[in-house]
Parts: sequence; C-alpha cells; structure tokens
Amino acid sequence: MKTKKQNADFLHVGRKLLDWYQIHGRDLPFRKTNDPYKIWICEIIFQQTRIEQGLNHYLNFIQRFPTVQSLASAETDEVLLYWKGLGYYSRALNLHKAALQIVNDFKGIFPTEHQDLLELKGVGKYTAAAISSICFGKKIAAVDGNFYRVLSRVFADDFDVSNSKAFDYFSELALKTMPENEAGHFNEAMMDLGSEICKPRNPLCNSCPLNKDCLAFNLGKIPNFPMKSKKVKPTDLELHYSFVEFEGQFLVRQRKDDFIWKKLYEFPIEIPANWEQYIIKQKTISHKLTHKNLTIQMNYIRLESKEVFTKFADENDFVIMNEEESHEKSFPKPLENYLTECFKTK
Repeated sequence: MKTKKQNADFLHVGRKLLDWYQIHGRDLPFRKTNDPYKIWICEIIFQQTRIEQGLNHYLNFIQRFPTVQSLASAETDEVLLYWKGLGYYSRALNLHKAALQIVNDFKGIFPTEHQDLLELKGVGKYTAAAISSICFGKKIAAVDGNFYRVLSRVFADDFDVSNSKAFDYFSELALKTMPENEAGHFNEAMMDLGSEICKPRNPLCNSCPLNKDCLAFNLGKIPNFPMKSKKVKPTDLELHYSFVEFEGQFLVRQRKDDFIWKKLYEFPIEIPANWEQYIIKQKTISHKLTHKNLTIQMNYIRLESKEVFTKFADENDFVIMNEEESHEKSFPKPLENYLTECFKTK
C-alpha cells in the first residue's frame, strides 16, 4: 500500500534529519574516511554486531589487514582468528573471498560501479548501496531495518517489510526524502536515528527530530510499525560432541560443512563405542543461532593410552593441540566457552 501521507513534504523530512545528524551524528573512526575498503569492512562487521560491541574488533581487523591486498594474501585461519568474538563467521569467509576477487578480477583496485560491487562475495544490496553512496556519492539508499522502521513510522506506511519487494519500495520512499548530493550523509543519518532514537523497542520519540512530522507518533501508533506478517520460527537441532583429552592435549579438526560454522574448529562427533568407559563427565549446552535452537550434548573423555589417542587422530584427520595452541584457532562460541570452562577447572 502507498504511504498514507500522499502529499508529504518528503525533502523537508530529509533536511530535518540531516540538520539533526550534523549536530548529533556519532563520532566514529570510519566516518572520517571515504576509503571503500574500510567502509566495506565496517559495514560487514556492523550489519549484525552493535557498534559498541564491534568497534575494537573493527580497529584490530583494520590494523592487521589495512588494505585489500593484505586481506587477500592472508591465510583463512588468520582471518577467522581476527574475526573471533564477532560471530557469523561466514561474513569473514566472504570478506576473504571478495578480497581475492578484487585482487584477481579488478587488479587490486576497489570497484567503483554499483553493479560490480554486487558481484563481490557477500555484498548484497545494502552493503553495495552504503559503499556507493558514502564513498562515491551515488544517489542510492542503503535500506536496512533502520530505514524500514523510521520511514514506516514517519509516514505511517503499512507496507509489509517481510514482503520480497520491501527493499525496492522503501528505497523509492527514501530517495524521495533524500536531499540532492547528500546520499552518504543521509544514509548515515538514517542509521544513527534508527539505532539511537527510533529503536525497535522503547523508541525515544520525545527526543526525535522528526516527531512533529511522524504520523505514527502523532496517531499514537508507534508499536504498529513497521508492519511484518512473516516471522521465521527457529528450528531445533541437537549435536553430539566429545572432548577427547590425553595428558592436557585434545583433538580438533576444521569443519568443512556449509551447514553451520564452516571453517571453524570442532571436537570429534563420532567416537568408538568402547570409549564410553572413559567418559568422566557430561554436559548439555543450549545455544541460539538466528534460525536455530541448538542443544549440544558434550562428553568429556580422558584416554589412558597415547597410542590410542594419536592413532585415532591420524586415522580421522584430527589435530592434536593444547590450551595455548587453541587460542590461535577459531571455535564456535559454545565450544569456545566449553574449552574455557575446561581449562579453568584443571
């Protein structure tokens, strides 16, 4: 459905937003550059990580990989190590692959065309729009959840944000609101307003620069927007792992499965039946992913024979490591927490 504010002065709303942003915009290190590489890294990191949680990770990542060439030439394990603590490790794998694309397909020069950006691994409409507008001044709206929330509330627009056409619909609405030659600042302003003021829950409407223009606020219907009909219900998944230890060393191997946690390290899943006699403790771990509720059944197995331990490792492509060595590898969060707990209780 079309916005209920058919005759809205769209540009008036956009200018008020920019006036607010000029004074109240967040002072962030990546706001002081138009280097597309750094903007790309920050957009990928902060898509699914709050700024206060991810800022130090961003700074450390950029310090270690200051250019697309340095990222492309790095080993996958090292990239994952510097991503540690951010979760959603597929983002790091895609960054690495995209860096290789830029080096191989674009001679190491970051692409400037919007369509070329969309060809990079892991770069979707939002990220391409953010880079195009902030770095190259293209008039493209970087539509994300913040845009859906702010625009649907300001114009009391009941277009369903779970609709496959929502991105295009709200892009058109955003472009009507965007002042000329201000695409980058407008997109950043919308991000700040959506995350700091027009929050999903308990929005700070009295502090909002757009409250006089906001139809949902003036109608008392803020909780009704944005409209979303579909909600993906998480599925349940049970996993079984065995932490197999011999004299302070234990077994791990890198996951190859695309299903979850690709390229991260894990413990053995299947063990010989007669090893059950060596189980010294068991634990059930609950962990939530975006669309999955995990239940992990964990066995702690302490072997008594070095020969049995090393033979199993050799025959099943496991790596033998100790606590110190494990700090140089990336594990799924629940397994990383389990390791920390094991080391503390020794």
